[in-house]
Amino acid sequence: MDSSGPSAMPASPCTGVCSIAPDSGLCRGCARTMAEITAWYRAGAEEKHAILARCEKRLATGHVAP
Repeated sequence: MDSSGPSAMPASPCTGVCSIAPDSGLCRGCARTMAEITAWYRAGAEEKHAILARCEKRLATGHVAP
């Protein structure tokens, strides 16, 4: 996540491994849902930070297959 503060626009978490796991509905590369992926480009900084926080939690708890 961008450490410049909550108002800074974070970079996309896309890793280029764009594959949705059928069991979880999450991208295997970035841990976003399809809704989060499509919302990313129109989301403001606050929503992008919220999406990143959810992705980090999913990755930390093993909700995404490697």
